[in-house]
Amino acid sequence: MTKTKSPLVYFSITVIVIALLTLFGPEEKSLGANVRIVYLHGAWVMAAEVAFIAAALAGLLGLILRKEIFHAWSAALGRTGIVFWLTYLPLSLFAMQANWNGLFLAEPRFRIAMIFAVTGVLLQLGLLLFNISWLTSFANIFYIITLRVVFATAQNVMHPPPSPIFNSGLWNIILFFVGLNILAWVAGYFLTRFFLGLRPNKE
Repeated sequence: MTKTKSPLVYFSITVIVIALLTLFGPEEKSLGANVRIVYLHGAWVMAAEVAFIAAALAGLLGLILRKEIFHAWSAALGRTGIVFWLTYLPLSLFAMQANWNGLFLAEPRFRIAMIFAVTGVLLQLGLLLFNISWLTSFANIFYIITLRVVFATAQNVMHPPPSPIFNSGLWNIILFFVGLNILAWVAGYFLTRFFLGLRPNKE
C-alpha cells in the first residue's frame, strides 16, 4: 500500500504554485510589475487572519461542546496563523522597498504587526509547552479579538482604506487576487493538517 504523503509536501507544492502564479500577475498602472508583491503580501496576511479567526471559532466550539477535536483544530489553526503572520512581514518589507524605495518601519500598521508577531510566537510557544486544551482555545479567541480591535483603531498610512484592489473596478486584478487568496487558504489547510498530525494523543 502506498504511504500517504505528509501534508507538508502538499503545502510546499501549493506555495510553489502561488509563487509562480504571482510572477505572472496582472500589472497595475502606477506600480507596474511591482504590484505583484503587493498581491502576495495581501493574500498572505489575509490567510493569517482567516486562520486566526478559524482557530477562535474552533476554540469556541471546543469550549461550548467540550470536544477535544475542536480544541485540537484550534491549536493547529493558531500555529498556522502565526506562521503566515511571521512570513507576511518580510513580504511587507519587500513590498515597501520595491514600490516606495525604502523601508518605513515606523508605519503604524507594520509596527503593530511586528508587536503581534512577537507576542503571537511567544503565546503559541507557551501554549505548546502548557498543552492545556481549554487554555489554548481561550487564548486563540482572545488573540484575534485583540488583534482586530487594535488594527481597527490603527492609523492608515501605507494601507489606505477601503481596499484599493476591490475598489479598483479592474476585474482581472480582483479575480487574480481572489484566486491568490484561495490558494493561500489551501496552503493554510495543508499546514494546519500537518500541525494537527503532531498533536499528542489524548483520551
